[in-house]
Amino acid sequence: MASVSDDDVERVRELVAAIPVGRVTTYGDLAAAAGLSSPRIVGWIMRTDSADLPWHRVISASGRPAAHLADRQLERLRAEGVAVHAGRVALRAHRWAP
Repeated sequence: MASVSDDDVERVRELVAAIPVGRVTTYGDLAAAAGLSSPRIVGWIMRTDSADLPWHRVISASGRPAAHLADRQLERLRAEGVAVHAGRVALRAHRWAP
């Protein structure tokens, strides 16, 4: 993985914190907005430093949550009014662009 600076981490954290209630964004959207080379970098940042953020609003480009978090993540999203069908978020209706 590419080197990740403290500034990169803070940019991603700021973007995640800005995602409105009832909206979602993708790892790729965040990577592009933060000027990072890969969505995987965002994933790594989210795994290591997102407990105090609305982490549940970040999903894959397929609209599916991470398998190990799916039930918890989809429950939180539904509580915010996000439409979920067959385990997938309706991206066209709820996607937020940073």
